[in-house]
Amino acid sequence: MSAAELLPQLVAIVGEAHVHVAADDLAPYLAETRRLATGTAIAAVTPASTAEVSAVVKACNAAGVSFVAQGGNTGLVGGGVPHGGVVIALKRMKAIQPVDAVNAAITVEAGAVLADVQAAARAAGFLYPLSLASEGSCTIGGNIAANAGGTAVLRYGNTRDLVLGLEVVLPDGAIWNGLSALRKDNAGYDLKHLFIGSEGTLGIVTRAVLKLFPLPKARATAFVGAAGPTEIVAFFARLRQRACDRLTTLEIIPRFGLEIVTRHAPGARDPLATPHASYALVELTSPEPNADLESLMMEVLEPALEAGEIEDATLAASDAQAAAFWHLREGLSEYQKHEGASIKHDVSVPISRVADFLIEASAACEAAMPALRVCAFGHIGDGNIHFNLSQPVGMEPKAFLAEWHRFNRIVHDEVAKRGGSIAAEHGVGLFKRDELPHYKDPVALKLMETLKRALDPENRLNPGKVIAIGDDLPEFTPGG
Repeated sequence: MSAAELLPQLVAIVGEAHVHVAADDLAPYLAETRRLATGTAIAAVTPASTAEVSAVVKACNAAGVSFVAQGGNTGLVGGGVPHGGVVIALKRMKAIQPVDAVNAAITVEAGAVLADVQAAARAAGFLYPLSLASEGSCTIGGNIAANAGGTAVLRYGNTRDLVLGLEVVLPDGAIWNGLSALRKDNAGYDLKHLFIGSEGTLGIVTRAVLKLFPLPKARATAFVGAAGPTEIVAFFARLRQRACDRLTTLEIIPRFGLEIVTRHAPGARDPLATPHASYALVELTSPEPNADLESLMMEVLEPALEAGEIEDATLAASDAQAAAFWHLREGLSEYQKHEGASIKHDVSVPISRVADFLIEASAACEAAMPALRVCAFGHIGDGNIHFNLSQPVGMEPKAFLAEWHRFNRIVHDEVAKRGGSIAAEHGVGLFKRDELPHYKDPVALKLMETLKRALDPENRLNPGKVIAIGDDLPEFTPGG
């Protein structure tokens, strides 16, 4: 079958209403969420079942056409931007089965929106703990492809830790049924881990069995000010020792980050009376309704204050006040846009090295461009920092983004010095693909390439992402 014959085949598989070829219809599928990269495609299709996904993949293979899966298209590294070929958007595949209460699990289709899965679990008295700023639009398939982290990794782990089983359409169209709800299964290789975090380059996840947890019935939320990241890390160590697994979240926010949100978010205000160099958003939770978490929080805050680890703190007196604290953190990425262009890094280092990374990487970036503004925030409890750089006031955004690769090298070199990773939870995608060989172990890169060639020998599934194979590769030019 030729490429010219492909479109009628796609119509026959999914129906004419679900094959999009007009420029206006295609546009939403072509651009990365920040519009830093835009691709091309001959069509976007929206299948309604795993069987239809498989048939579309087989048709693309027969026509010699590449294909890429998309969920909510909320990725931040260009991993879902098409490079020609066909976009397979799974947004119609959003079924959520009833919760299996005894097994504490739920089976969902890949197009299910994360917030809807959270709500389904909550309605049954359970918690699906993955929580992201984009949870109202990102999908479970995308979460799995990126091994999404979020704000509760400290207690519950990454997406990899939340998946029991998967159903996956392979690059040749075969369907792997690994949709197991087992907690233990050592009958051979645990194949699901090939696909979790593979960024849609090894297979297309169509369904998943997810772990659930008891729904928290008690909560204490605090907003803390400190002299800097060294003190915040010391406070974290103290809190973890005392609160153990009741410590669910500890997020770090710099003064500049707090100023961004309070400057641009309607109604947002600084919870503390005086400014501080660094802040922490802390949350304790428990499934026990009578757990006195506020007293536990105070047991840690008071000695931390005496030790100089923190300078001030306030506990949320209501759910509304807790939500206001959370808005200061979750609004950071959105409101940073109001400060102009930003060069973003999603990195991780060992928790013991977070403070010196923040201090030294900030100094290195400021030395390279003195008027630049560092906005480094994130999940300090698991070592994941969103090391974002806002453009100098008055600088042209395009000129600032043209410095992308230079600042990548500065920041990523500081990460590498500390045994860290240049891709913590957002993935590699297109934006970091050419950075990876500078920092990844060569043997690991060779193994990744071997896996890709074994599962996708024609390099048709999301080509040019994560690892560079072949000659016809998509390129990424920031600011251009």
